[in-house]
Amino acid sequence: MLQQLKVNLDIPIPHDKVLISKVELIELRKHQLNGFYWSMKDLEKRVNRKHEWIKEHILFPSKFRKQLDADYGGFVYYPKSKGQTWSFHALKMTDFLDKNFNRIFSE
Repeated sequence: MLQQLKVNLDIPIPHDKVLISKVELIELRKHQLNGFYWSMKDLEKRVNRKHEWIKEHILFPSKFRKQLDADYGGFVYYPKSKGQTWSFHALKMTDFLDKNFNRIFSE
């Protein structure tokens, strides 16, 4: 027979902090990123890799390109000429990175 101990515990929460459910946190994060765009520098910070690695492992492989490229209905603007900059829809890119983490980093 297992013994059980029932405990009532008060934990003070600092005035500058709040507790929210995980679902609320996810919704807040989505709301924060929706309609927001990243540059290549922003993506480098998120992925913790340099742009050369990002291009080689995420942006240019054919297994991802058609899903990502705005010309195919994706959410990444691929520069067409020198001087143009990359643009990434933050929320959609975040979702893509989360869903494809193993495919991106296992090779």
